[in-house]
Amino acid sequence: MKYPMIVAALSGALLLSACDRPSTTVVTPAAAPTPVLVAVPGPAGPQGATGEAAAKGETGATGNTGATGATGSTGSTGSTGSTGSTGATGEPGKTGKTGDTVVIVPTR
Repeated sequence: MKYPMIVAALSGALLLSACDRPSTTVVTPAAAPTPVLVAVPGPAGPQGATGEAAAKGETGATGNTGATGATGSTGSTGSTGSTGSTGATGEPGKTGKTGDTVVIVPTR
């Protein structure tokens, strides 16, 4: 325990003494610049006369034709039609004749 304390104290002293101290540098200020004279403007003069109107310019070129519009949407389904009128009455049937018998024979 005795030696590490001595080594730490010596290394601390060595580190502190090894720091580089900057030397003091004296900086002399630059010479003062020569003053420049600036003219101060006077009061504003009277307003000038109004100028002439400008000539009319040429007409610009016509623009390009616009793009075709989109197709419209499909229309709605139509409503159902009205009920038709009743048909004409048929002729009354004729009376059957004697001897006119029809026989229907089923087939297999």
